Amino acid sequence: MYLARGFSDDPGIWLWTIGALALYVLITYGLTYRARARRGSAQPARDAVHDLKDREDPQPLDQRFVSRVIMLCGAGITGLVAALTSGVVRTLAVGLTIGVAATAWAYYDHRTARRASAQR
Repeated sequence: MYLARGFSDDPGIWLWTIGALALYVLITYGLTYRARARRGSAQPARDAVHDLKDREDPQPLDQRFVSRVIMLCGAGITGLVAALTSGVVRTLAVGLTIGVAATAWAYYDHRTARRASAQR
């Protein structure tokens, strides 16, 4: 039985996707924790968790667009790397690409969140 063209029945793709999103959350938490600790928070871990879930202020449209472009380019590059490699090299290359893309995305969101809160 064929599924829609371009969609794989491989559960590994879902694991890679969930892993990339988990990596983004972990990196965002780490950056927020570091910022809270530098500012002298009494409980930086708890404050960083609250910052993760308190995202009521939406990003301005231009910052949101750049954030989504970073996310989509990272996904595109990851897909290209996966298509061009195979075997163990694929696993290592895709893992490295996901790490770099998620780090860039989380760092950009962290930097723009600080600027947006400082402007208010």
